[in-house]
Amino acid sequence: MPTILGQNQYGKAENRVVKITRDGATHHIKDLNVSVALSGDMDEVHYSGSNAHVLPTDTTKNTVYAFAKEYGIESAEQFGIHLARHFVTSQEPIEIARIRIEEYAWERIATSDANSRFIGADEVKHSFVRQGQETRVTQITYDGSSWEVVSGLKDLTVMNSTNSEFWGYVKDKYTTLQEAYDRILATQVSGRWRFNWTDDEQKMPNWEKSYEQVKKHMLQAFAETYSLSLQQTLYQMGSRIINNRSEIDEVRFSLPNKHHFLVDLEPFGLKNDNEVYYAADRPYGLIEATILRDGCEARIPVDLTNL
Repeated sequence: MPTILGQNQYGKAENRVVKITRDGATHHIKDLNVSVALSGDMDEVHYSGSNAHVLPTDTTKNTVYAFAKEYGIESAEQFGIHLARHFVTSQEPIEIARIRIEEYAWERIATSDANSRFIGADEVKHSFVRQGQETRVTQITYDGSSWEVVSGLKDLTVMNSTNSEFWGYVKDKYTTLQEAYDRILATQVSGRWRFNWTDDEQKMPNWEKSYEQVKKHMLQAFAETYSLSLQQTLYQMGSRIINNRSEIDEVRFSLPNKHHFLVDLEPFGLKNDNEVYYAADRPYGLIEATILRDGCEARIPVDLTNL
């Protein structure tokens, strides 16, 4: 039975690049994990093995490192845009470039005054500790005429120790969960947001400021929402972002419910007044949804696993 070639792409995945910018004695770090995927006129390499249209994946790796030197890294988004534009405009067979980037944050180590006797506490501007809060991510796709930028974060764990309830739900013969009127609400946020910047004629967003502000509004919404369900909290997080950031049209969250169950201390003659909990890692409830600016269409994939 005859076959035909469907969607295909190739590239170099997980190129780790660390760029140190030296501003005198003050150093700045950008730590990225860059994956390149290219597609276009690639039929013959699959049908006959001809590599005439294939830019080696090793070349894409080298380009990542060369661009870190040539252009620097202002932001993950800006770096990805430089790479995507280069691959599509420099190689005729390449029609679409998709760049995925994870960014790992570092912060400066505060030193004690005691160090001043050696090199001066105020002069220590080159020592860092890796931040463990979250991993920043972005995906840039370019087809030669239009852009799609979807950024976000993953592995950001948050908790409200009160102001959360869960009751009034459907019950059947298999229901054992007790209604809760004061519970811990905790989750590990995986979120993506799509920018409405799509072509070079538009003013480009300030990528660094946008990320900081999106994270701020998301966390404020989590903290300030009196939650009757994690779904309600999720919606408020997404709505707060869209209502405050005009450059974003779509937000998608995947929020596992990090269950905390009250421990039964009665066998020990102790009363547990919402003080001692067992933190369960699995199984967990998984709440997912997309929040859109009115009039916009959803384009972020439902499954965020590989985005």
